[in-house]
Amino acid sequence: MNPTHQHHATTTPEVKATTELQVEGMTCASCVARVEKALAKVDGVESANVNFATHTATVHHSQHTKVEALNESVERAGYKSKAMSDDVHAHHSADEHAAHLAAESEEKMASMRKELILAAILTIPLTALSMLWHPRPEWANWGLLILATPVIFWSGRGFFAISLKALRHLSTTMDTLIAMGTGAAWIYSVYGLLRFKGHEQSEHIYFEVGAVIVTLVLLGRYLEARAKTRMSGAIQKLIGLAPKNATRIRADGTEEVVPISDIKTGDRLRLKPGEKCAVDGVVEFGDSFVDESMLTGEPVPVQKEAGSEVTAGTVNQSGTLIYTAQKVGADTMLAQIVKMVQRAQGSKAPLQKLADRVSSVFVPVVIVIAILTGVLSLVAGLGLDTAILRAIAVLVIACPCALGLATPTALMVGTGRGAELGILVKDGEALERAGDVQAVLLDKTGTLTAGKPSLTDVLAIGTEPENEILRLAATLESASEHPVAAAVVKAAQEKGLEISLLSGFQAIRGRGVKGTVEGRDLFVSSPTAASEMLPSLDLQPIERLQDEAKTVFVLHDSHRGIGILAVSDMISEHSEQAVRDLVALGINPVMVTGDNARTARIVADRVGIKDVHAEVLPEGKVSIVKEHQARGPVAMVGDGINDAPALAQAELGIAMGHGTDIAMETAGITILRADLRAVSTSIALSRATLRTIRWNLFWAFVYNTLMIPLAAFGLLSPMLAAGAMAISSVSVILNSLRLRKFS
Repeated sequence: MNPTHQHHATTTPEVKATTELQVEGMTCASCVARVEKALAKVDGVESANVNFATHTATVHHSQHTKVEALNESVERAGYKSKAMSDDVHAHHSADEHAAHLAAESEEKMASMRKELILAAILTIPLTALSMLWHPRPEWANWGLLILATPVIFWSGRGFFAISLKALRHLSTTMDTLIAMGTGAAWIYSVYGLLRFKGHEQSEHIYFEVGAVIVTLVLLGRYLEARAKTRMSGAIQKLIGLAPKNATRIRADGTEEVVPISDIKTGDRLRLKPGEKCAVDGVVEFGDSFVDESMLTGEPVPVQKEAGSEVTAGTVNQSGTLIYTAQKVGADTMLAQIVKMVQRAQGSKAPLQKLADRVSSVFVPVVIVIAILTGVLSLVAGLGLDTAILRAIAVLVIACPCALGLATPTALMVGTGRGAELGILVKDGEALERAGDVQAVLLDKTGTLTAGKPSLTDVLAIGTEPENEILRLAATLESASEHPVAAAVVKAAQEKGLEISLLSGFQAIRGRGVKGTVEGRDLFVSSPTAASEMLPSLDLQPIERLQDEAKTVFVLHDSHRGIGILAVSDMISEHSEQAVRDLVALGINPVMVTGDNARTARIVADRVGIKDVHAEVLPEGKVSIVKEHQARGPVAMVGDGINDAPALAQAELGIAMGHGTDIAMETAGITILRADLRAVSTSIALSRATLRTIRWNLFWAFVYNTLMIPLAAFGLLSPMLAAGAMAISSVSVILNSLRLRKFS
């Protein structure tokens, strides 16, 4: 937690509500610190996190805290804010909301373009006249005043407005530096117009300095705004996946096309070929294939039939489906994903804290350095002109814009790219932890394996053929609810074998089942139970199958064996490659499973895992995590439900599967596709993002450290300083945008 928020954490420790605010007027990292401090003072606020790249504030507070109070605190700090949810409620669909945001962004960009174009049109001739015509007659210098004034006080009016607001609260911002620098150049030049005459006057005119500074800073901010629009593309792409309308079936069977905002839980909807699913629901009737790549990243369409779940935003490929709405509006999986990505992009990585602390004191320190530069230049006898120019150069070059953008821009692009790859990062802290992971603990069932037993072997030990053995076993198992029984029945159905009538069914705990099929008393027993009833049973084929990590059982009657069947939880298609990828990243893969040691060892050997913990109960997994944490940061991969304690204990929890609510809340990273390779991809993406953040911070610090002395000693003019400042900010953003190509 930010130290400025500690007082409120003690008075209102229980967080009951979260509000997202859109903040206007922030121009640097010191603005971020001031808004956070203002919000933290509101009664009931537990924490406030402001993101400079997205211009959003995430506020955790009690239910009694009013949004109006939050907005008022931001306004008192010199900025404007509004609850982002206001926009959502004002627009009926995700598409309309996205269109509204796009229109708002375009309007802002148009205003920035207008100011920039005017500034450029006036600054170009102003600079040319100043540099090429020297000395100039007095009337020409008055002409420079006419050209420069609109640039500095109309195109650059925002700098002065924000600086005055900050001054009323006895604080400073990056705009304070710009306003002081350009204002000083203009005031001194007007003084030169009035004080000096003839050719001597031109020596004291620096109108072009203020105009060029304003133009270059506006250019830098315009390029930043364009880059931020590109960075928010992941969110807009997700929002745009939802359709505008859906076909609802009335109670009398007739149909109507309605906006998705009108759909309620329990409504029956028709999904036609080529249409996007409007809400989350369960198929009631029909058979089709649905493209779920937007959710899982898997290109192969998934078959849907009665009882199957469908998700908003997925695309129906062929047949028509009738489904019942289960989750609508903000409760759909798509809405939850959008919310999670927004939360991640608005969060801070711990690395950001250093930049925030530096930036919050940076501006006032720079002002002191600028004043000292001017005073020492005068003391050294360099003259008033030189003293003012050096002070202005220090003010302009020191703007900590690059420092403020270094972390949030990389975080925004990295988490957005992750969402496109089906990897949801909970927040900046989770991303930073992922980059430091040294060991990954993998659950076996459902993670390294498919999690669904399937029949692998049918061996005849009597006179009946294999299909007859399977048919008889499936008939017996058809009354059982055991997962192994389901695998046998499914295999028989896939082969088109007819399941007979069963009577006298009885499940014998730990031993098997028995019943009467077509007048025969039959058993499906464990090898131990079967060998007790049939002492002459040959155990060699049973042991061979068990050595292959398969669950084996015997079909027999009271006198003789009929057949041997084996079921196995198949190793997932990509598990072996996923383990190799982790090892290539220098990460130790560890298996943690409740299964028996022999089966666990066989699976581990097949996928290439050396470190195995078998026969571990769910509560025991926490101890295993702690054991490995003694050697370094640990990630735990599981389903997010059974493994919740271990996911919470590990530095990083990674939830596999379709991202249930429990998984999203427990895990730092949620992987939406059933592909274990995404674990190494998520860690590699985290490392790439952290590498980008560190480079951004490094160059931002180096830039300010090197450039301020150059400006103070007169080696950097104010115009060059303005250009360098703009270039540094744009370079940080362009470096962050490289993450969009991560794969």
